[in-house]
Amino acid sequence: MFKFIVRRLLITIGVLFGVSLIIFSLVHMQPGNPYSTMIDPSVPKEVLEEMLMKVGYYDPIHVKYIKWITRALKGDLGYSIYYGAPVLDVINSRMGNTILLSSFALLVSMLIAVPSGVISAAKKNSIFDYIVTIISLIGISIPAFFFGLLLIKWLAFDIKIFPVSGMQTIGEHYTGLEKIIDIGKHIILPGMVLAFLQMASFMRYTRASMLEVLNKDYMRTARGKGLTLSKSIWKHGFRNALIPLITILCMQIPFLFSGALLTETIFVWPGIGRLNYEALLHRDYPLLMGLLMIIAVIILLSNLLADILYAVVDPRITYK
Repeated sequence: MFKFIVRRLLITIGVLFGVSLIIFSLVHMQPGNPYSTMIDPSVPKEVLEEMLMKVGYYDPIHVKYIKWITRALKGDLGYSIYYGAPVLDVINSRMGNTILLSSFALLVSMLIAVPSGVISAAKKNSIFDYIVTIISLIGISIPAFFFGLLLIKWLAFDIKIFPVSGMQTIGEHYTGLEKIIDIGKHIILPGMVLAFLQMASFMRYTRASMLEVLNKDYMRTARGKGLTLSKSIWKHGFRNALIPLITILCMQIPFLFSGALLTETIFVWPGIGRLNYEALLHRDYPLLMGLLMIIAVIILLSNLLADILYAVVDPRITYK
């Protein structure tokens, strides 16, 4: 296992190098000057050209890449054009908010979807199974922005239960328990959107995996030895159905970081998704490249985590 992990990490480094090359090239091939929003229009053209020369704007693209990758290897992802601060500092200021929202959504979706999928498979073609199937189809089909706007209309404007946007109430300076409650109120709506979308996928995969497992010989043997259906499912069947669930779970981790862009934008949640949108909107190339590289790292590590969890869940899987 240790050799496998080391080998995968070495492959990850090579993949990251290729990803960095593609990201850097695509971003710098965009037309226009990203520094135009920072410069006073009254600055003389000669001074402007001198400033752009100093920051390396006119350097060949391969020279720009070498400078950028050299700094990145030292932990310096550059300086944000729009925020006027180091890229890592800007990302770190938003990362915790996204982790909070993503963890909440993932926990809620797993707690609802996994038991529902198992029960749906055990009671195939029942009313409960039809309800779960319909809910999962709706969750897969409905766009995140549309569902988010519906929740804002119903729960924020019509019923006025939850706040419309943001992470904290504007103008208030809560501390302690009051602050936790205030954040909890603001996280409900965006958390519901992300949780519902994730829940739909988890339900479908759990149901499909359990249906396949229920037809295995060892499940019939367990029932023949006197185990109840419930015990045979949770003691023998569920663990063998975990492999596909681990796959979809680890695939959803990067999605929760990068795919929350629309949700965080709609609800003005100050996280990585909204930061991606702001970096693109303001043509903040250093920040955009830093965000894309971090998301690439999360995707690769999530794939590695899935492979490790396979071996933990199923002893028959070994890596050499």
